[in-house]
Amino acid sequence: MSYSLIFTIAFAVALVAGLLVKFWLASRQVRHVAQHRGTVPAAFAQTITLAAHQKAADYTIAKARFGLIEMAWGTALLLGWTLLGGLDVLNKLLLAWIGGGMVQQLALLAAFAAISGLLELPFTLWQTFRLEERFGFNKMTWKLWLADTVKSTLLGAVIGLPIAALILWLMGAAGQLWWLWAWGAWMGFNLLLMLIYPTFIAPLFNKFKPLDDPTLKARVTALMKRCGFAAKGLFVMDGSTRSAHANAYFTGFGASKRVVFYDTLLRQLNASEVEAVLAHELGHFKHRHIVKRLIAMFALSLAGFALLGWVSTQVWFYTGLGVQPNMAAPNSALALLLFMLAVPVFGFFVAPLPARLSRKHEFEADAYAVAQTSGAHLSAALLKLYQDNASTLTPDPVFVSFYYSHPPASERLARMTAA
Repeated sequence: MSYSLIFTIAFAVALVAGLLVKFWLASRQVRHVAQHRGTVPAAFAQTITLAAHQKAADYTIAKARFGLIEMAWGTALLLGWTLLGGLDVLNKLLLAWIGGGMVQQLALLAAFAAISGLLELPFTLWQTFRLEERFGFNKMTWKLWLADTVKSTLLGAVIGLPIAALILWLMGAAGQLWWLWAWGAWMGFNLLLMLIYPTFIAPLFNKFKPLDDPTLKARVTALMKRCGFAAKGLFVMDGSTRSAHANAYFTGFGASKRVVFYDTLLRQLNASEVEAVLAHELGHFKHRHIVKRLIAMFALSLAGFALLGWVSTQVWFYTGLGVQPNMAAPNSALALLLFMLAVPVFGFFVAPLPARLSRKHEFEADAYAVAQTSGAHLSAALLKLYQDNASTLTPDPVFVSFYYSHPPASERLARMTAA
């Protein structure tokens, strides 16, 4: 049996197995949430109304069922691009039209991104203007959606094409260790994005204004000083122009760090609760979760580039995924695309590991927030956010272990109570 056939079989088995597991997990989630829809859990009976609990259940079930359809479509597209020869056809058409070289390789990447985006567009529109609209979360107009789409496309071209060109050039010109140089370029690119995102990219999509509530500003500033954290500024973002969901986050890197509050968050929480939510985010920095995630990203991407460096020279890697390469000419763009398509198929089975680590980090950040502010205020804030975001209080435990980056409300509040 050839290596190509072995790889084809391994890819197909992993794809089918992953799809079956995803359907099983989604079915468990739908069934579990539906079974608990009729009664508010005892721990929340005094704070969450039955109507709010049922809205969260209906929203969760609707998202899960929509996700099943989207998952089936995504799998069909993946098969179309790989084993059914879609990417091979696209590559040959561009070769016949443009010829070989850097322009053709960049055109292949751009054409793949454009076609994939168009094929996935109906699901994006349905989710935004039907699913989110149905539950009262979508605030985006068609005009705003179109403006965001045009900006994202242009920004992706302006930022993405140069780094893609650099990596493609390194793949062809930097020798056998090109993957090490490409990894360094990719890491530098990501760090640069973290640096420029708050001041140059984010304002293209949202409006940011300095936090002007003197009481809240004084409390937040005192909290950050007490925790030994410095930020360039405190800002309020017009999140309500796109969604009713609320959030707060830190963004930036080094001296460009800033704290951003959604305007929806400030409308839903009082000053004490906002302070507690911010203390939770500070907990991530205190426990060096951000640094640890950066180091993990560096290590995983290095391993990924090293693996890409090897498989890109193996004929079976291409033929096993439905592509007939010309090994006498550069296949760098093909290798990149096939690698990006194949890795998630095999990587799905280790997804519970980073999810579990992320939940551990959330517990640690909660504990830090309770120590710095008030467990009662953080509990109240979390309950409001869970309710306003229609997050179910009764998720399936197995589904949680696979997908949830944040612990369920019941587990978080139980930990706070115990503390």
